[in-house]
Amino acid sequence: MEFERSSKGALDLNMLARLCYFSNGVTKVIRGMPFRAAACTGALYHIELYLVCADLGDLEAGVYHFGAHDNALRQLRSGDFRALLDVSGQSAPVYIVLTSTWWRNAWKYRARAYRHAFWDSGTVLANLLGVAAGQGVPARVQVGFSDPDVNRLVDVDPSMEGAIAVVEVGTEGPPPPAPPDVVSLDLPTRRLSAQQVDYPEIVHAHLESSLPSPEAARGWRAKFTPSVAAPNRQPIEDVIIRRGSTRRFSQTAITAAQLESMLLRTTAPISTDVFVASDLYLVVNAVEDLASGTYVYERATHQLHQLRVGDFRREAAYLDLGQELAGDAAVNVYWLVDLAEIDDRGYRAAQLSAAIEAGQLYLAAYAEALGATGLTFFDDEVTAFFSPHAAGKSVMFLTAVGRPAPKRAAPL
Repeated sequence: MEFERSSKGALDLNMLARLCYFSNGVTKVIRGMPFRAAACTGALYHIELYLVCADLGDLEAGVYHFGAHDNALRQLRSGDFRALLDVSGQSAPVYIVLTSTWWRNAWKYRARAYRHAFWDSGTVLANLLGVAAGQGVPARVQVGFSDPDVNRLVDVDPSMEGAIAVVEVGTEGPPPPAPPDVVSLDLPTRRLSAQQVDYPEIVHAHLESSLPSPEAARGWRAKFTPSVAAPNRQPIEDVIIRRGSTRRFSQTAITAAQLESMLLRTTAPISTDVFVASDLYLVVNAVEDLASGTYVYERATHQLHQLRVGDFRREAAYLDLGQELAGDAAVNVYWLVDLAEIDDRGYRAAQLSAAIEAGQLYLAAYAEALGATGLTFFDDEVTAFFSPHAAGKSVMFLTAVGRPAPKRAAPL
């Protein structure tokens, strides 16, 4: 898709279209199957984008839904509702709300779909933040927001669809006025499937970690030090277009320089109100000039510290639910965190922080002309495998990286 040219840093309708398209738009269609810009568990695409904005030239103030199928915004409400999202007092001209529709993922992954809501939001956010930085548009992720206000504003039933994150886009917007009344839209909806199974664990987990008001959100956020990203001036749109999810790795080695570059990009600071830093554990299968084995990555020094030496391809495949992908990959990167040190809302932040970094690793791999894919795993076995160093920690995410295998020839 081609976009009209916008001035660097200008926040106009064209720039918003660019941000939405390269974060959650349909970028390719393969054999009739549409694929979006960011990776999603099972290609089920349960993450939705809503925009809340002030008057922006050709776009009047209101609440909009982004349609991935046609890259279009549809107005849900008219008026300036930003005050309901302005928890930080930044008066951003635009807020982007990410939600997850539970059943669109849970029909396949059951209650575990709750974790996928954060994993898949994170990959979308990695794209959005990267494109915004490349275009000179400030963007900052809110993890701490008033759940009832946001859900009511975009008119979703939290038992079916819930807000996962809010992104402040742009700076120095006009001060938000008192918002209009928020009434139910009563819009017609289409059933997702003939039958639906309820997974109350999802709804309960989201409710228990919700913040009931802007005051509660500000109080929770005050316990953390905000993270501020360094500017990224390298355009990534071409990388996003090339990005996919690798289905086969070749077992050939990548270079140590490639691994170093990817880890630096993965752990680059993220602009957000709350960031929970996971510990990165690696299974190295094939990296030139680096012994095969297990490692932990030191964020402060950007150094790898070896835990064990050996060929762990079979163990890596087992930890990835017995799939060959992790065994064939050059490197497997795991994000682990000690959940005992954080509260329920902090669990959301930990999942989302790891997922955004995983999204950054995705993009870094494709920038290096490599492949990557996000994988699921046996939680307790991963912790045990990296113990005693990882004792007491829980896995947030797993990404495998390597050289893609040649595509198999189609049968005659």
